[in-house]
Amino acid sequence: MDELREQCPWDKKQTIHTLRPLTIEETYELADAITGEDWKGIREELGDMLLHILFYAKIGSEQKQFELHEVINGICEKLIFRHPHIYGDVKVADEEDVKRNWEKLKMKEGKKSILGGVPPSLPAVVKATRIQEKAKQVGFEWDNKEDVWKKVEEEIGELQEAIRLDSKEKIEEEFGDVLFSLVNYARFLQVDPEGVLEKTNKKFIYRFQQMETIAVAQGKKLEDLSLAEMDAIWNEVKKQTVHT
Repeated sequence: MDELREQCPWDKKQTIHTLRPLTIEETYELADAITGEDWKGIREELGDMLLHILFYAKIGSEQKQFELHEVINGICEKLIFRHPHIYGDVKVADEEDVKRNWEKLKMKEGKKSILGGVPPSLPAVVKATRIQEKAKQVGFEWDNKEDVWKKVEEEIGELQEAIRLDSKEKIEEEFGDVLFSLVNYARFLQVDPEGVLEKTNKKFIYRFQQMETIAVAQGKKLEDLSLAEMDAIWNEVKKQTVHT
């Protein structure tokens, strides 16, 4: 990194702001590799992420803001402080106790709100999950998944009423409430809503592209097929890829 900052025209020009979108892209590439359980890809993407960490640390050093060893020492000190059940005399019964203590310790560090640690730029589904998880740590939580599902049904009913009234603003609001309640239900099912939605996206893309391939093999284009014809091909692809 020292050599690149001195000798490479591209590396010389980079700032924390120009690196930011690239770091986000690398994070998503790592996420894709994890979703696909692509261990070779995970190893490669972790290397890319490590490069970015070194790059930011190099710029921080140049700006006389911090050094790499401060970054590493800082996270070590934070982990020790936030794990008093390992490095202190605090007793915990389970994972939930650990999470509750974690949030309390973060408040002691100066956080003004339990939700203050949720990054504003998180994707909406991930953000909804994090908000709900944090609210849970102070007891703002449903008792069981049956009650959560009743809330989902209640929100769907309110959405249907908004649709009946043909209120665009109300429809958007109620649709958001339905999504938020479904994310909450996913937590109670111990399902990662962002992860499973991405798997469904990938499944749809694969099946749709297979449908396109079959249509071409038949000498046809999808746009020339009726919905019934496309549906028949889709169902055939679905049977062949039941576990895809």
